[in-house]
Amino acid sequence: MQRAGTRVASAAATITAVAGLAACAGHGSYTTVLDKIKGTGTVIVGTKWDQPNLGMKVGNEPEGFDVDVARYIVNHLAGGAPVKITWRESPSSTREALLQNGTVDMIVASYSITASRKPKVTFGGPYVIVPQDTMVRASDTSIQNVYDLRGKRICLAEGSNSYRRIVDPPPDGKLNLPATLVEAANYSDCVRKLAEDQLDAVSTENLALAGYAEADPGMFRLLNEPITDEKWGVGLKKGDTKTCEAVNRAVLAMWKSGTTTRLLRKWFGKTDLVLPSTLPAPEGCP
Repeated sequence: MQRAGTRVASAAATITAVAGLAACAGHGSYTTVLDKIKGTGTVIVGTKWDQPNLGMKVGNEPEGFDVDVARYIVNHLAGGAPVKITWRESPSSTREALLQNGTVDMIVASYSITASRKPKVTFGGPYVIVPQDTMVRASDTSIQNVYDLRGKRICLAEGSNSYRRIVDPPPDGKLNLPATLVEAANYSDCVRKLAEDQLDAVSTENLALAGYAEADPGMFRLLNEPITDEKWGVGLKKGDTKTCEAVNRAVLAMWKSGTTTRLLRKWFGKTDLVLPSTLPAPEGCP
């Protein structure tokens, strides 16, 4: 029989080991992501895994515009030194939690900087400003502009607030149109339901919508009628000002070098979208 003292010591050792593993999953002994990257040569980056041309899981790793942006930023933060990136899927509904509990170190996943998110997340950037547009079935001639969405079935993707621009009044919304909200797990689920006539429109940033439209030619069309401009930022754990400032320097370098323009053309050059062409002003790092 194991003595009580031995059992207590064993339990304590187990707790210490588990705590150590949990620490390794996030920043560990480093207080900022920048320090972790420079000190360990590793980082955990959250992206979408289901958005064509932005963040789509292909094989063992995701690929897309956001993924390439993340790689550039990490390389800049490391000063060009090699860094092992571990990719984690970061759905809209769990992004804040993944940052807060240390599952990921940063998130680059069409993450709009909003007033409601700022108390929970420190945002680097924005690295690009993207108009919110609306996608409908190509065969649906009843919707030609945003005001035709009145009374229609609009997708509500879990964790996203894009639908508010249509159905809510200012300041959170814009159009204040009556509509039926149809819940979906994510934007891929929205698009599936749109194709199956379970809803009438999906509204979010046009780069995301263009990726879905390109993946299924002839099925969908964009209204090409921007509702708002969304600022995509790099999500960091609240209070990580040091890394935020370093991310802003990386974003500046990415635009000045022409890398952002090249990546936009790489992933969206075949669309008829007017692609972002100007370095956004940084939000600041409180």
